[in-house]
Amino acid sequence: MLVETVKLASIVMKFTPQMYSFLKKIELDSDIVLVNGMNALEEADAMEIIQFSISEHQKDAFIQ
Repeated sequence: MLVETVKLASIVMKFTPQMYSFLKKIELDSDIVLVNGMNALEEADAMEIIQFSISEHQKDAFIQ
């Protein structure tokens, strides 16, 4: 079993580069562990990872 750790920025640039400018640096620098590596990742999986990462970083955010 191949396990690969990549930055969210790598996933974004490969699957949805148009979203790169909308994400915060802290989100893009998130480490993502992929059980079967980057080559096995599909676009739908990438979108789910991106959405989850955004929501994780917004958990403790305050709305002003």
